Amino acid sequence: MTTTTQLHIGNAAQMEAIGDASVDLIVTSPPYPMIEMWDDLFAEWVPESEQALRGGDPDAAFNVMHQALDTVWAECARVLRTGGICCINMGDATRTTGGTFRLYPNHARTVQDITAHGLHQLPGILWRKSTNKPNKFMGSGMIPPNAYVTLEHEHILIFRKQDKRTVKPDRRSDRYESAYFWEERNRWFSDVWTDLRGTTQSLATSHADLRSRSAAFPLALPLRLINMYSIAGDTVLDPFWGTGTTSLAAAMLRRNSVGYELEPGFATVFEDAVHTLPERSHRYNTARIERHRRFLRERDTPCKHTNAFYDFGVITKQETELVLHDVDAVDPTGSDSYQFAYQPHGVQTELFAS
Repeated sequence: MTTTTQLHIGNAAQMEAIGDASVDLIVTSPPYPMIEMWDDLFAEWVPESEQALRGGDPDAAFNVMHQALDTVWAECARVLRTGGICCINMGDATRTTGGTFRLYPNHARTVQDITAHGLHQLPGILWRKSTNKPNKFMGSGMIPPNAYVTLEHEHILIFRKQDKRTVKPDRRSDRYESAYFWEERNRWFSDVWTDLRGTTQSLATSHADLRSRSAAFPLALPLRLINMYSIAGDTVLDPFWGTGTTSLAAAMLRRNSVGYELEPGFATVFEDAVHTLPERSHRYNTARIERHRRFLRERDTPCKHTNAFYDFGVITKQETELVLHDVDAVDPTGSDSYQFAYQPHGVQTELFAS
């Protein structure tokens, strides 16, 4: 199996290069309305937002920013196949405008907009994006009652298009090879993640001009979501592509990906990162295997089932055909597009072929 990544420079409000019902999974993190670092971007996109902020009307600014995002959500609903999953990483905003401090609930407005396009909301995830700053609260210091709690979490909103997805029989091997370990399932399918950390926004000096428009989530986040909600060979979309973190994760997991991005400079950032995938994927897969072996040692109880490729115990029969793959080759195939080839991780070729 080979997979591809394709980047389109343009506004995701018009994803003309993507056909109806052709995407299996969406994993994205849009610019958050009412976060100051995104004011200029929204002002370019919808000038009314800047006018509202200058005019002292934050509610109007909040509304037009979300209306701009909703043009993308409408396209996401169009391109997502029946049974496909949409995962949106969204943070709320706190801001003082006109001397008044308040919370702007971006996640709640996004739920309202997405469900209006016919997608069904599923249980979502809170992940703690903690800070080590000593001033973790603001307001009146040690004296009540005017301090407020620190906003240290973000939402992963999860939606499905209509009913559960049906996987065709000819994709059975892709599905079962894409299984995750029992203990991974128990950790990942929790509604609170406390073991992820926000990623440092440290673009190389050569890309310093892009820092003000970079707010990448940690690679571990799309790796989990892609494992959870897609199978090998699927197509993953990120309409707010940024530095391409979702596409990196998709390539590591044998998924195709497509992205839309307004800033062409990010394509160079991705080009610098994509050639590290053979090493990254090998380290990632090695760590998954080592964590499972450690789980077995700590469990200290014989398993009823054995994985066919790695000859270690697994808890369920569904894990017996699980096999990980390393990126073996990265080949540019055109402007802003790549193809990836794979080899089984830690498995003899003869055994895998059998």
